[in-house]
Amino acid sequence: MNIREIKALIKLMQGTDVRELELVRDKNKVRITRDVASPPVSDSRRAMAVETEQDKQKNYKTVTSPMVGTFYLATSPDASPFVEEGSVIKKGQIICIVEAMKLMNDIEAEFDGRIVSILVGNAQPVEFGEPLFLIEPL
Repeated sequence: MNIREIKALIKLMQGTDVRELELVRDKNKVRITRDVASPPVSDSRRAMAVETEQDKQKNYKTVTSPMVGTFYLATSPDASPFVEEGSVIKKGQIICIVEAMKLMNDIEAEFDGRIVSILVGNAQPVEFGEPLFLIEPL
């Protein structure tokens, strides 16, 4: 089993209620678990975001993850989120955190805009370059 296959398994788990997956192939064993702190983004919500992006693709910008890690919308489970869908953001404003190797990395807005869609559920694993937000520039 190579890293590409493992990444495919992780992507397969995203957007589902699956919390644990174990795969045994020959002498290799892979076990993927995740803590579902908040409900995953529903498929219908993802589909709506994709349709909206297709309708107005030239007007929206995508914010992607700068690293592999865990996506967080707030500093702690009981804290208010940095942003919500519909939030107006300013350049330099923190919009999320990506935890990588126990380091919390603030992700800042690169331009003024309005959050059209949050594409990843809170506390979900993300890959380098994975879309996190759909933003309408203002």
